[in-house]
Amino acid sequence: MPLDPQVRALLDQLVVGRPALNTLPVDVGRRAYAESSAKLIPKPAAPVRTEDRSVDGPAGPIPIRVYVPDAAATGPRPLVVYYHGGGWVVCDLDTHDAVCRRLALGSDAVVVSVDYRLAPEHRFPAAPDDCAAATRWAFANAAALGADPARVVLAGDSAGGNLAAAVGLRLRDEGGPKAAGQLLIYPVTDHHTAGFASYAQCAEGYGLTSAVMGWFWDHYLGGPLDADAAARLSPQAVPLRAPDLRGLPPALVLTAEYDVLRDEGEAFAARLREAGVPVEAERCAGMHHGFFNWGGVLDGADRAVDRACDWIRARTR
Repeated sequence: MPLDPQVRALLDQLVVGRPALNTLPVDVGRRAYAESSAKLIPKPAAPVRTEDRSVDGPAGPIPIRVYVPDAAATGPRPLVVYYHGGGWVVCDLDTHDAVCRRLALGSDAVVVSVDYRLAPEHRFPAAPDDCAAATRWAFANAAALGADPARVVLAGDSAGGNLAAAVGLRLRDEGGPKAAGQLLIYPVTDHHTAGFASYAQCAEGYGLTSAVMGWFWDHYLGGPLDADAAARLSPQAVPLRAPDLRGLPPALVLTAEYDVLRDEGEAFAARLREAGVPVEAERCAGMHHGFFNWGGVLDGADRAVDRACDWIRARTR
């Protein structure tokens, strides 16, 4: 279908006349993302209790934010461990605060949002290392958070979807603990040079460009890669290339029609299904990369968040 008119209006507000992210210094790009998120993304009206704290990581404390719905619980809630997007380079707890609140409210879950180390200051594998450590902490401390360690969902958008998949692989390969599901929202699953058609079809005009994805990858890995180096990338960076996806948590994979990452997300869903993993996959028509964060602005975002929350509830009954 055509690009959703609400998305077009949002992109006109956010993108037209502004410099591309890959032309900016990293610190300037981070500030721009933070400012637009704070000004333009509305928080849900229902109350959510939050607590900022830190947990031990492989290179020092990892900041996290815990979200608990204010409504009374009848027992331990599900637990969602959330890894924010931003190409491993931009974004933080605050840029994804509203979406974590919506997930907590909509799924009646405790949400732990992880502020992993960013590139280029901290290149791969700093981000998946931090996310794995914070996830193990969340499992171990679920009861103290009012949550059930047997009902944990790994979740993330874009680069955060990449990290959710990477953590799922690591937990499987290192003997657990086992997650109840993985919510992958337009995830990065392969290197930008992999040749997916959506990189050409959606290269410009929809917010995230193919050039910006190259900029993200170069910061994350320390520079451009030749074909041989790209072929040797760890599945912790490119989950689609993991030789075996059997035994991973059941997944909901949401992709956006107008997104350079569309095809690699759908390819990962297909490989999960072939490996016998229960998968639900949905291409969100008319949407662009990043739409999921814009609840309260885009009707398509509200529908997708509701879909994700319904799936979390079903997976964690």
